[in-house]
Parts: sequence; C-alpha cells; structure tokens
Amino acid sequence: MLVLTRKVHQSIIIGDSIEVVVLEVRGEQVRLGIRAPKNVTVHRQEIYSQIQTENLEAAKTRPEDVPDEPSESPPSE
Repeated sequence: MLVLTRKVHQSIIIGDSIEVVVLEVRGEQVRLGIRAPKNVTVHRQEIYSQIQTENLEAAKTRPEDVPDEPSESPPSE
C-alpha cells in the first residue's frame, strides 16, 4: 500500500486520467473529490462490495419465467 500525506487542495494522480483531490479535512473526516473519465466507475468501498455480492447472487439465481429450452411456436398461416 502506498501511503501519502496531502493537504487541502492537493491531489494525487492515478494512471493518466484519474485525479483525487483533498477538498476538506474536518475532525476525522476527509472529503475527497475525484476526477475520472466517464467510462471509469467510482464507488465507495462498501457500495462496491454490495454490488459484487448482488451480482454473485444474481448469477446463482435462475429466473422462474425463463424456460429450460426454447419452445417452438407453431408456423403462422
């Protein structure tokens, strides 16, 4: 893990296109601003973990309304 010290309005750059800026420090809370391309998703860790868990559960579940095999429809006249 890389550990950095930054002051308010200072930033770090990740790769070529992601910037993390320290906006405010208030007690034990730090407000960060993140500039990233629109195609890069940014989530809080707890939200990311929840999304991953829900995706795993969804992959295990088979929808009730999906038939096992495609049904053949009678030819239309």
